[in-house]
Amino acid sequence: MRPWLGAAEVEALTEVIASGWIAQGPRVAQFEEEFAEAQRAGFAVATSSCTTALHLALVVAGVEPGDDVVVPSFSFVATANAVVHAGARPVFADVDPVTGNVTGATVAAALTPRTRAVIVVDQGGQPVDLEQVRAECDPRGIVVVEDAACAAGTTYLGRPAGAGAEIAAWSFHPRKLLTTGEGGMITTPRPDWAERARRLREHAMSVSAAERHASVLAPAEQYLEVGFNYRMTDLQAAVGIVQLGRLRDIVARRRSLAAEYTAHIAQIPGLRAVADPAWGASNFQSYWVEVGAGFPLDRDGLLAHLAAAGISARRGIMAIHRQPAYADGDHGGQPLPATEHLTDTTLILPLHHELTGAEQARVVNALRSAAGLAGGSDPDDPGRGRGEPVGAGRLEGGGAYGAQH
Repeated sequence: MRPWLGAAEVEALTEVIASGWIAQGPRVAQFEEEFAEAQRAGFAVATSSCTTALHLALVVAGVEPGDDVVVPSFSFVATANAVVHAGARPVFADVDPVTGNVTGATVAAALTPRTRAVIVVDQGGQPVDLEQVRAECDPRGIVVVEDAACAAGTTYLGRPAGAGAEIAAWSFHPRKLLTTGEGGMITTPRPDWAERARRLREHAMSVSAAERHASVLAPAEQYLEVGFNYRMTDLQAAVGIVQLGRLRDIVARRRSLAAEYTAHIAQIPGLRAVADPAWGASNFQSYWVEVGAGFPLDRDGLLAHLAAAGISARRGIMAIHRQPAYADGDHGGQPLPATEHLTDTTLILPLHHELTGAEQARVVNALRSAAGLAGGSDPDDPGRGRGEPVGAGRLEGGGAYGAQH
């Protein structure tokens, strides 16, 4: 991934600095209003990250210590961490082996008598089938929280991802299409949840900082409950406003590049590319490929082959239940075969708005070479080193696992 930043963001930041108001203030309020409108959500509440947005979402949804929250293990670790921050127990559910997302059936299998909420993830920008999951949870009074960290620009049933959720959390990390450097957002149609989230992100003060500083004689504030410091700054929001205006173009460019990859990968036996599900369209925040048993190399072998060709791909999404922080805990005990298979067999290819046709051709040729097909370039060929490495160094995000929330 590489953020799409330019002169417009610099100008927006300059205006905020010149205004003298750089903390949470009018730009944050504007960003919230415009983001809510773009996502067809009733209310939006800006936060310092998607992890803090997820935590607040669980708190306002009523999750308490001792509750269970069903989550996919096939996700960045922050999805489960937010549950622990709320004092609850993450219970891991398996995912669909094609989309990498939870389904109504995998969620139902993981429910317990103590389940208060379920977190669904639009993994890599792939829209989760939210209605299917809500059909399992709504009759039971279980809140479904959508972790839409990767989903800005994704659509589900003809609407923006998150529009059908009781509450959703978003990420603006540089690995996302829409970035503010760091930052997150909550969206919800419920005014009571939005109001409480606004208070909690600002130490649960009864009067906001903006209201206090707008008064010569500031009203006395009260602290209505134990809150948090989860605020976004006006500097970040100013960048986000510009980025939001670019989102449609960013998605169009990524989908065009993804279509080009897909057309070539379809001609390579043993590889399966991620694709739009029947119910929506991905923003292709991550373009991942599954390495099947019929391919000459396993996933790690293909990663090494690509690296030898100067192409920096990444392992696919982690399995949280295998991480040391969770490996020895009690997390429901559901078998997770699809999660483990995808974690072991998928990789993420370079994809960003400045990826050139020549760079994409180098990636495709390296994949063909690994498959032993004509037209592929041999990584031992002395000519392979021409040009800058594809997907390395100058790009954001480190690994596929890193800092996604």
